[in-house]
Amino acid sequence: MAVVSELLRSEADGSISFGNHTLNTKAKLEDFEHGGDLYKVKTFSTMTKLEKNGLFLYESVPGTSVGHLSESQDGIEFVAEGASDAQIILGLKDDTSYEVFVGGNSVGTMSTGLGGKLNLSVELEGMGEVSVKVVEA
Repeated sequence: MAVVSELLRSEADGSISFGNHTLNTKAKLEDFEHGGDLYKVKTFSTMTKLEKNGLFLYESVPGTSVGHLSESQDGIEFVAEGASDAQIILGLKDDTSYEVFVGGNSVGTMSTGLGGKLNLSVELEGMGEVSVKVVEA
């Protein structure tokens, strides 16, 4: 997977790709329409953030490039790429348990609180990219 030079794009499979972890200065793109929703992305080497219809959906520190992010009724999945290990925060359902898969392997069950945020770490340094799948448990 390569960085997303246009910052945010629709994919043929109905998913979206966004972010560019190689940028040295902040870049953003607002009001990107996909599937009837409006997205906003802010990205650069130290942070990548995505909002959907004005609500938080994804954030990583440091910045990541994200490919083929797709949401379903019971979760979210994507491929993350970065220069170093990253902390990822996802905006999901409030007070819900999710099973988290990183690189195809279950890393356990995690729960969101009242804000619906789920925190996870992914090892990216030297890996190139890693798949992440989060499904309601």
